[in-house]
Amino acid sequence: MKNLKRLISAVTACAMLSAAVLPVHTADKGVSENVVSAEAAKFNYAEALQKSLFFYEVQQAGPLPEWNRVTWRADATMSDDVLGGWYDAGDHVKFNLPMAYSAAMLAWGLYQYGDGVDKIGQYEIYQNNLEFVLDYLVDCDRGDEVVYQIGDGEGDHKWWGAAELVELEMGKRNSYTCNASCVTGEMAAALAAGAAALKGKSSKTDEYIKYAEHYFDIAYTTQSDDTYTEATNFYNSWSGFWDELFWAANWLYIATGDKAYLDKATECIPNLGRESQSEELKYTWGHCWDDVTQGGFLLYAINTGEEEWINQVGKHLEYWSDPSGYGSKSLKHLPGGLVWLDSWGCLRYACNAGFLAAVACDTIFKDNAEKSAKYKEFYENQIDYCLGDNPDSRSYVVGFGENPPEHPHHRTSHGTWDDMKDEALKHHRHVLYGALVGGPGSDGSYEDAIDNYVNNEVATDYNAGFTALLCKMVSEYDCKTLPDFPVAETPDGPEFYVQANINQESDSYTELKINAVNHSAWPARYISDLSYNYYFDLSEVFAAGLTADDVTVKIGYDEWANATAEGPFQYSGDIYYIKVKYEDGSVLAPIGKEQEKAEIQVRISIPDANKVWDSSNDYSREGITKDNMDQTITDRITMYDGDTLVWGVEPDGTTVGDNKPSDKPPVTEPVDPPADEPEDIIYGDLNGDKKVDLTDLSLLSIALLGDTTLDENQKLCADVQYDGTIDIADLATLKQYVSKDNVVLGK
Repeated sequence: MKNLKRLISAVTACAMLSAAVLPVHTADKGVSENVVSAEAAKFNYAEALQKSLFFYEVQQAGPLPEWNRVTWRADATMSDDVLGGWYDAGDHVKFNLPMAYSAAMLAWGLYQYGDGVDKIGQYEIYQNNLEFVLDYLVDCDRGDEVVYQIGDGEGDHKWWGAAELVELEMGKRNSYTCNASCVTGEMAAALAAGAAALKGKSSKTDEYIKYAEHYFDIAYTTQSDDTYTEATNFYNSWSGFWDELFWAANWLYIATGDKAYLDKATECIPNLGRESQSEELKYTWGHCWDDVTQGGFLLYAINTGEEEWINQVGKHLEYWSDPSGYGSKSLKHLPGGLVWLDSWGCLRYACNAGFLAAVACDTIFKDNAEKSAKYKEFYENQIDYCLGDNPDSRSYVVGFGENPPEHPHHRTSHGTWDDMKDEALKHHRHVLYGALVGGPGSDGSYEDAIDNYVNNEVATDYNAGFTALLCKMVSEYDCKTLPDFPVAETPDGPEFYVQANINQESDSYTELKINAVNHSAWPARYISDLSYNYYFDLSEVFAAGLTADDVTVKIGYDEWANATAEGPFQYSGDIYYIKVKYEDGSVLAPIGKEQEKAEIQVRISIPDANKVWDSSNDYSREGITKDNMDQTITDRITMYDGDTLVWGVEPDGTTVGDNKPSDKPPVTEPVDPPADEPEDIIYGDLNGDKKVDLTDLSLLSIALLGDTTLDENQKLCADVQYDGTIDIADLATLKQYVSKDNVVLGK
């Protein structure tokens, strides 16, 4: 079961609704009254939103919920001190400052345009994704502090592999706590915004408000970022903490209706940033994970309705939307309409500003036709540029539209096995649907390259304003989601296989070099109980008067000093096999050049004096060369996960998916029991205890080895093939029954 999240006690939605007092402005969320037909839309915004939500499911950490739709992801980082949350970007660190910001923006999009999300049938999926991250933020509570980061940014960024194997590569990840106002304030904002967005839809909203108030109290009491240290090389709080306090206080007022929070927001304003060498409140830069000042001003203008703050929002939107800017400050406008702020995530900034413009049009400027028309053109230009309306006619969203990015800077979707971005694997094995990449440079140029983390990075905060703005677009345009999304991916080839060559061979032995290979990515994983079989024919050995006991197997080289070689075991007739087993199968994992293969050199031999060994009739020898420089991939050496065949074809034709235990010989179809079957017989019950279990299986095995003799009644019970003989086929059938493998014994 994927979803191991703790159950959170909460009051019912009905009680929640009766307890909350709504500020008067929240009833006006700017839902479009005149929905435009899909034909008038430049793009299918519903599809874009649908895929953006999928991207957030790719980023999920910890135990994946049952509703997660990503077929190539699995539970990961299960030893984290706090399970869940989102991996930040193409890496696997959980940074709470950008994570909480992203959650707040998703919540705002749903709060403002939830009817549109519901109209396209994505409300439940959206809510699930939002609650997933909000639950994580709740779980980060540590009394007077919060967990604000899990994972080491420097160490994580040095390794290129899948989320599922981070702990195998790095061990248990560190977690970091603080009481810093920037991150606790942002977490408070996210939870308050989530509660506002989900009011009446979720039983968790009271819980979210409780923790939002708790975190805000920490942040407002501390009024310092001194303890926010670990993330500073990646997500430093350049803007300080007053913007987060201002932003959070506004959201708490919306979520609770408590005017005390609006008063707190007012108290923050004198401490907010100013324009350079001026006392004018800052209107430049952009709304983002670090600086939420402008989003806070928009909320404050909505909450108060005061002209001063409406004008403050107008300054920011003029600065973004007008080519001449506002005052003496302006931004670069690229051909095609993109407003370009910064090389790192330029599309992110444009979508964030576009979303603020959309909300402003639907709230504080809804009665100003001129401004609404201007800002509408601006926000539609930004989203459309991202989706493909640009000079290159290319989408900047993976898996969407024409000529989308194919090489995003993202480890797990790349699916490589050698800790390299592009050496062994030139193309991504998975489609990172819905991920918005960083975008073009200031000259409009763009490189779709995996190691270009300026143009081609992806991140949860890149998609945040983009997703929120898409909520507006699906409210405005009557678009439809794709009915068959997502299409389940299938592996691009074998994930586990064996390759081998002959080191040496003679008339008394065969010496092999064998590499078991793990290139798994659906999902990336390792096999704990790993083994493989090498099959050979002993007819010439038996003809010389020797027995299977004269055959020895010895490992001469073991890359990981972890393997054992057992056997020979009889497969069928003169065909025998050795089994190479790994005590710890995690030594074979797609985490680096050394670990993706596990090599042994093994010799199968008879006493030198006999000189009758002939490998030419050996099943697994066929096709293997003596070229020490080049190994042959062979499906005649079969690999197993426990008893489950995961690679190769056994000598009887059994192949992957046939559900046949690894050490089971060919089994003929059982015939009906004899007509004169005694009424009281229990087939398989060799020891007479009226049940069939491992004891009976062991007794039959010992008997077939000649170490004990069965009486006539035991022989009758052991003949589970009903063919009058007791042999290894009966043992295999009995093993299937004991293993609950859908085998019926008796009538």
